[in-house]
Amino acid sequence: MTGFFAGALRRCRIVITMIIVTGAVSACATSGGSIEQAVAPVAPTTEKYAAIVVDAKSGKMLYGANTNELRYPASLTKMMTLYLLFEAMDQGRVSRTDLIPISRNAAARPPSKLGLKAGQTIPVDTAIRVLVVKSANDVATAVAEFLGNGSEARFAEMMTAKARALGMSRTTFRNASGLPDQGQVTTATDMARLSISLRRNFPHYYGYFGQKEVTVAGRTIKGHNKAMDMIPGADGLKTGYTRASGFNLATSVTRGDKSVVGVVMGEDSAAIRNARMAQLMSLYVKRAQ
Repeated sequence: MTGFFAGALRRCRIVITMIIVTGAVSACATSGGSIEQAVAPVAPTTEKYAAIVVDAKSGKMLYGANTNELRYPASLTKMMTLYLLFEAMDQGRVSRTDLIPISRNAAARPPSKLGLKAGQTIPVDTAIRVLVVKSANDVATAVAEFLGNGSEARFAEMMTAKARALGMSRTTFRNASGLPDQGQVTTATDMARLSISLRRNFPHYYGYFGQKEVTVAGRTIKGHNKAMDMIPGADGLKTGYTRASGFNLATSVTRGDKSVVGVVMGEDSAAIRNARMAQLMSLYVKRAQ
C-alpha cells in the first residue's frame, strides 16, 4: 500500500506541475512553427528561451522558437563529450574497461561532481553512466584530458571541430562539462542536430542516455531528468543548468513509428522546462512521419 500511495502521489505531482506549467509554449513562437492559439501558455517565456522539435527521420522542423539564437549549452555540452568518447570506442582507441585517470585539475572542478580524488581512476563504462545521470564535471574534465592528450583545451577544439562536421555551425566549445564560459555557445538547432547524430551514429551506445541511476562504489546516485517520467516514449538524452543558461533539456521520444527530438533552453525552472517539453511532445510527435 505504501508503494501504491507513493506512486499515486508522484503521478499527482506530475499532473499538478503540468497544470501549473501548461503553457510557455506561446503563440508568439518564432523561427519556424507556432503553437495553436487554443493552447494556453505554460508560463511566460523568458528572454533566454529557445526551443525546437525535429522529426528525427526526415529532419523536418515541427516547431521552433529562437532556434538559431546563441545560447549557453550548460551540461548539454556533455552530449558532445560523450559523442567523442563513443567515437573513440568504435575506432578501437578506447574500451569500456579502460581506466580514466583523475588529475588534480579534474578533481578541482566545481559541482555537480562525483567527488573523485586526484590519482584515482574511473572505468570508461562508469564514466559514461556518471556523465548521463550525475552530470559530473570532474568526470567530464577527466574524459577530456584522457582523449585530449592531457589537455581539456585541446579536447574542446576537437569538440568544436566535430560540431562543424555535424553541421553545428553556430556552436563553439571551450570545455567538456558546460561550466560557465562566455565563449561556449550553441543554438537549439545545433543541439537537436547533436541529439539526432547520437541516436543515428551510436545506436549501440544510445541506451546509456535512458538510464535514471548509477551505482558507484556501492553508492546509488539518482538522476534528475524528470521529463523521462512525464513524457510517454521518452528514451533519453540530457538536462543542463547554469545561471547564465537557465534550465535546458534535450529529449528524444519514440512512439510507434514516430521519432522526434526536442530541445528546450533558457527556462526559469526545471518544472517549467519539463512541462514545456512534455507539452511540445504531446502536440508534435503525432505530426512526425
